[in-house]
Amino acid sequence: MFKIGKIPIRGDLILAPMDGFTDWPFRVICRELGSAMSYTEFVNVDEIALARRAESAVKLKLKFSEGERPVAFQIYGHVDERLVETATALQDRGPDIIDINLGCAIRKIAERGAGSGMLKDPVRLGRLFAALAAALRIPVTAKIRLGWDDRTRNYLEVARALEENGCALIAVHARTKEQALSGPADWPAIGEIKSQARIPILGNGGVHTIADIDAMKRETQCDGVMIGRAAIGHPWIFSRRPKESIPLEESIAMARRHLQMMVDLYGPKFGCLIFRKHAVRYVHHLVSVGKLRSRLVLCSNVAEYESLFAEAIEIEKPAQL
Repeated sequence: MFKIGKIPIRGDLILAPMDGFTDWPFRVICRELGSAMSYTEFVNVDEIALARRAESAVKLKLKFSEGERPVAFQIYGHVDERLVETATALQDRGPDIIDINLGCAIRKIAERGAGSGMLKDPVRLGRLFAALAAALRIPVTAKIRLGWDDRTRNYLEVARALEENGCALIAVHARTKEQALSGPADWPAIGEIKSQARIPILGNGGVHTIADIDAMKRETQCDGVMIGRAAIGHPWIFSRRPKESIPLEESIAMARRHLQMMVDLYGPKFGCLIFRKHAVRYVHHLVSVGKLRSRLVLCSNVAEYESLFAEAIEIEKPAQL
């Protein structure tokens, strides 16, 4: 166990915030299977502050259930004052933590000075977090990368500026903005940050298996491991169960449940549409995936998904004998 401010975190595996993936249904599933807390998808403070017509979209992104607590709302933006104003206002929606995204590598975000674009100026980050810590009655945390590129790996300076100005936890994606999601993750850099920090440090990046979880903790001494892409289609990773150990029936049952939660939240049309990216990952490891993938990504209603799930079971049974 570790603490974010005074909030106990009872577990060392946490679902990483991922735009387009970590909505309420997926977070609930991962939390039930062992993720120690929930981070929402990131939300643009401009969207919250300026676009009244987008309020319904904001509500969907920030929807959470009591069983997910502790819950962190993750936000991003490039105007410091608006970040502080929005974070302060968001407290009334009931999160336990406000998290500032300093790691997004998407070009249109980073090059505007938001996300990982903010890493270029640690002094400014110090001022921002001092203002956030003074304004908020709940902890403020950050998710960072190692720097903009290999020439500007300023992660120690950034981490120091954040901690000294009230940041309660830092999650470290062990790649630069330039790397995005490619190339090896630099776990020793996480260890360097952990060795100088007095606040909890989460490691992120390059974790694909149960063995990777243990290796990252051993090599970095991080307080927890944040898991992103490896959890898509395999939420059992938070229970430390290898994907190949999950019975077919259990995997399909979870896919069905996930689909129904998406339909309940978004409605039949949109729920089925956005479930496609999850559906493919639930069957990714199956012998039949080659026969199903092209049709799963075209499913438009629950009946079509059910037909393909049933077909997968029939195909896989002989393969498992």
